[in-house]
Amino acid sequence: MNKKEFFCVFISLLFLACSPKHEKMQEGMYEPTWESLSQYGSAPDWFRDAKFGIWAHWGPQCQPEQGDWYARGMYDEGSHQYKWHVENYGHPSEFGFKDVINIWKAENWDPDRLMDLYKRVGAKYFFTLGNHHDNLDLWNSKYHEWNSVNMGPKKDIVGGWEKAARANDMYFGVSIHSAHAWTWYETSQRADKEGPMKDVPYDGNLRKEDGKGKWWEGYDPQDLYAQDHPLSEESNNTGRIHSQWGWENGASVPTEEYFQNFFDRNVDMINKYSPDLVYYDDTSMPLWPVSDVGLKVVSHFYNKSIADNKGVNNAVVFAKILTEDQKNSLVWDVEKGVPDNIQDKPWQTCTCLGNWHYDKSLYDRNGYKSATSVVHMLIDIISKNGNLLLSVPMRGDGTIDDKEEAILSDIATWMDINSEAVYETRPWTIFGEGPVAESSNPLQAQGFNEGRHKPYTAEDIRFVVKDSVLYAHVLAWPENNVINIKSLAEGSSLFQQPIENISLLGLENKILYERTNEGLSIFLPENEKPNEISFVLKIS
Repeated sequence: MNKKEFFCVFISLLFLACSPKHEKMQEGMYEPTWESLSQYGSAPDWFRDAKFGIWAHWGPQCQPEQGDWYARGMYDEGSHQYKWHVENYGHPSEFGFKDVINIWKAENWDPDRLMDLYKRVGAKYFFTLGNHHDNLDLWNSKYHEWNSVNMGPKKDIVGGWEKAARANDMYFGVSIHSAHAWTWYETSQRADKEGPMKDVPYDGNLRKEDGKGKWWEGYDPQDLYAQDHPLSEESNNTGRIHSQWGWENGASVPTEEYFQNFFDRNVDMINKYSPDLVYYDDTSMPLWPVSDVGLKVVSHFYNKSIADNKGVNNAVVFAKILTEDQKNSLVWDVEKGVPDNIQDKPWQTCTCLGNWHYDKSLYDRNGYKSATSVVHMLIDIISKNGNLLLSVPMRGDGTIDDKEEAILSDIATWMDINSEAVYETRPWTIFGEGPVAESSNPLQAQGFNEGRHKPYTAEDIRFVVKDSVLYAHVLAWPENNVINIKSLAEGSSLFQQPIENISLLGLENKILYERTNEGLSIFLPENEKPNEISFVLKIS
């Protein structure tokens, strides 16, 4: 070897030695402790102004069209999803979820068309699934070979959505659910307990060397299933995972290698796409309290936002079941539910038109939320200082169905008339009045109280303010065309100033009203409903 060759080899080895094997955490004002992250305080105003986002909770689990948590349920012997899988794909020892990934092609996905639709519906921000508990990264992941560029669609799903969102001037978010793959996939280690395939292990037990001659040759299934570990306590009880979600009650604790991989994948995603929002499907923080890796990722994200935005932290990070102290560090997400009262800090409800992953049976039986249900949720949420993130289920091929399109069209029509009473508003002194407001509907765990209240009537009213205007959202049209708002009665301590004008959004005719000690009576024009969902009174 001559001197030139030696020098080239030396420089190459030196570069490899100095190259980081892992991602580095961005340094700045935030350190990976709860105390340091509490400097965040509250979500930025852009988020408070936006009010409404749409989520593509879409990945390979949508391919079978059998609903949420398919990649777990298909290994649960006797379950609906297991039976469907065996009948349509084969036994999970021979055709596992890795093989579902292989047949997911997203062949009709058109992010530009869908983003244009979502913008017309009124969404100000958009979320893509970055990965689900199924552990497939939907971007060109540097630290995880099981990703949508290497297999399945062979497309950068996150990148495609991000480009479309930016082109439509929408804020962009990524949801990350992979922290729980460690325990979530434990069903893939099972085997049938009865029948002709009794005791034949499912494919969650396969290793890289088993792939010779297979489509997945060269890939290690254990990198996907993350199952090279002892099972959690009572793992054979499929529902047990819910009581172990916070890594308690006998949950198998991941390794340091797993924690490091989670950090590297998240920081890689954040650095590649610079999202405005990140959603973690976790209690308080990913992998907390068994690891501080979530604190490190959030610190990186906040410090990066400050560096990218001239000293301002515009980032938003969501997690669930937060303590009051933790709400100083993160934004509280409520799954399929709404708290009973105004919250001091901005927060978000995430919900879905149907099932989180596409479920053909809901389409068949007309099981989707109606546009009226969605709008009423949105109104109730913004009156309590929150935002609504609505998932629109997508089929495996990357399209939404005709019934979903019709629902979105109805929401867009309502927004065309009433959007000024949604965006940039803030809660009033009270959030509302009426029978539902006066009843209790407590949250359960992550949320899960939506649809549990009585149907809304014309007595159910929600309030928001913007500048010097009070908007009263009335959730149903009164049969006698008269609305009485008790909170705005003459002499009410809630609204002491005189009322100069009342108008009905969507109509030009003058509105007649009378203010007495019993309330503010508003006489609506007959046969002139602005829409069939709800209407808004603009009071100044």
